[in-house]
Amino acid sequence: MTGAVADGLLTASEARQAAIREWFAALRPGMTVALSTHINADGDGCGSEAALARLLAQRGIHCRIVNPTPWPGMFDFLLGEDIDEQSARGAAALDDVDALVVLDINDVRRLGHLADRVRALTVPISVIDHHVAGDEPVGSLAVADTRACATGELVYDIALTLGLDITPAIAQALYAAILTDTGSFRFSNTSPRAHGMAAMLLAAGVNPEEMYRRIYAQVSVGRMQLLREALASLGSDPEIGLSHISVASDVMERFDVTGEELDGIVEHPRSIVGTRMALFFRDLGHGKVKVSLRSTGDVDVQQFARRYGGGGHAKASGAMLSGSLEEVREQVLADARAYLRGELG
Repeated sequence: MTGAVADGLLTASEARQAAIREWFAALRPGMTVALSTHINADGDGCGSEAALARLLAQRGIHCRIVNPTPWPGMFDFLLGEDIDEQSARGAAALDDVDALVVLDINDVRRLGHLADRVRALTVPISVIDHHVAGDEPVGSLAVADTRACATGELVYDIALTLGLDITPAIAQALYAAILTDTGSFRFSNTSPRAHGMAAMLLAAGVNPEEMYRRIYAQVSVGRMQLLREALASLGSDPEIGLSHISVASDVMERFDVTGEELDGIVEHPRSIVGTRMALFFRDLGHGKVKVSLRSTGDVDVQQFARRYGGGGHAKASGAMLSGSLEEVREQVLADARAYLRGELG
């Protein structure tokens, strides 16, 4: 790879740099800024928050992390004594902030119980995200680009554009964001730039073997038991390329697992030969069912998820529906079959 090609891969577009400078112009040293992400934060949300908190600290800005659900234990290693994680305080942690930055979502409803408090805020609210904007965008100022492989890519560009140092801790957080959102560099959003950034982060001190162990190779017995039960529910319609699995509302208690241990389960039905759309139905109880959607080829599950008020990416989306597990599964599977046959727009 020539130097010119390498520089091109690692330089943000002029439009992205301009958006970053406009976003940063609203922040001042001495501010207290809250960082938040979607319910059940994933590696991209957590990694982006941890990295941005440390980057802004270099400019004298104090950040506190205020998420709508607890920080996932599997990403505890991204935190440290320098990270002010106040999610346990709930909406009260937003009372005295000077600004709010929401990462990895652009729909206020995905902030869960924090949504109403965020709607009422009078301080500046901005968004750093790589998803298509939802029906109720969070803030008026955004660093957003759907071409980014992860929100972590945009945070990486913030560091480059503002001339901030990517320390080993920041590099680790950014690598976690990019690694998880590209499916370990397997998904279609894995761009040449994703690999270029990964190379720079390795050079900054990331140990890839250690990152793999921390994120993917520390599975509990409960997770394996849950996976066994989920796979026992497997259904497949090979004629149209539809596969699906489900779990009941009591699996968390029966197998003593956390919500984060459900991550990645939908990849199992997606891996079946001929599958174009894979669905994972999780009964949350109280008449709510979460549906995770994945696809291969040219199937756009984001468009499908928007039928139910959900969203995400073309090949990875989610939605929340009301009803029993059986009712939701019957409805969504019927719609999915019609969608795959080209009978639904």
